[in-house]
Amino acid sequence: MNPWTVGASESPIGTAHALVERRAGKRELIDLSQAAPQYPAAPEVLEHVVATARDPRGGDYVQIAGLPHLREAFAAELSEAYRGQVRTEQVIITAGCNQAFCLAASALAAPGDEVVLTLPYYFNHDMWLKMSGITPVYLEPGPDMVPTPEAAEAIITPRTRAVVVVTPGNPSGATASPERIAALAEVAARHDVALVLDETYRSFRDTEEPAHALFADPGWDRTVVSLHSFSKDFAIPGYRVGALVASPELGREVTKLLDCVAICAPRIGQEAAWAGLTKAGPWRRERAREIAELRHWFTALMADRPGGFELLSVGGLFGWVRHPFPGRPTEDVVRELVVEYDTLVIPGTAFLPDDRGTFRVSLSNADRDALTDFAERLTALSARSAR
Repeated sequence: MNPWTVGASESPIGTAHALVERRAGKRELIDLSQAAPQYPAAPEVLEHVVATARDPRGGDYVQIAGLPHLREAFAAELSEAYRGQVRTEQVIITAGCNQAFCLAASALAAPGDEVVLTLPYYFNHDMWLKMSGITPVYLEPGPDMVPTPEAAEAIITPRTRAVVVVTPGNPSGATASPERIAALAEVAARHDVALVLDETYRSFRDTEEPAHALFADPGWDRTVVSLHSFSKDFAIPGYRVGALVASPELGREVTKLLDCVAICAPRIGQEAAWAGLTKAGPWRRERAREIAELRHWFTALMADRPGGFELLSVGGLFGWVRHPFPGRPTEDVVRELVVEYDTLVIPGTAFLPDDRGTFRVSLSNADRDALTDFAERLTALSARSAR
């Protein structure tokens, strides 16, 4: 069995890191496999976490739907950021955005139903659907790596329960425009299926304008489900805290599932997210600015296609790269990168049903020097292959 193929019980992150032990070790490892912040949380967040840990009730369970003050703060933040209206009762706090997706998918669909995933998909989405007996139906993106409403409409069937779009994309980084999101929402509403927007990386866009205008429609929650993460925004990935924003009706079904699998998201993570939302705004914006500068640097480095490697799309925390070896399995290219050139990326086959000669680069693990070195290693690999 191909170790890179994502099935019902495998994750490509573990497979990738297993290769590290086989590397030549001649250079420092450039780990571009996972998008995790390389800096500590904001001082305001850390101070509040310490205070919570010292509270005699700081380790208690909280309400299944989440801490009321966090739900209220996040609803207010979304309403302002999107220039719309999100109510507290439309916010459910989850143990990370991955859990938010799993709960939403399980509430929306049953075994035998279909859920549309945009290619390249986020591998955990595909894994969860398959493990749940839900059929993933793959939606090819347009030339801009974002799905078109026409393509989405063409593959919706009576068994379809949701269309999933990750924007900015993981793994592609491609970011759907507000107009494209509105058009996809219209298609979903017309067919009475959910439009599930995974907006984990919304803070890491090249604009502070609203990601979309859907929340300005008073009836947005009839078909829209918006998923969020606090992990990257506040550098707390291990605290496991995310959010599902949807109708109270869907929220009630989600809380039943949440009660079974976690009871509630960890309180310490929820308090950390609340402190980030209410006290660390300038810190959050500065970290997003730094990531934007890194994206622009990476884009410039890849403009000359070092070693023939082509940057197909970039955004959020990711770059989507095509290698210059037609017919060569991408897993082999990625294996050579890590074993011979001490560079770890994730092959595109982890995010696609077939091999299209692509791999994902996670930018948040690097600085300018590391990305410059990365481009040089790509050039070296191509030169060696040409001999």
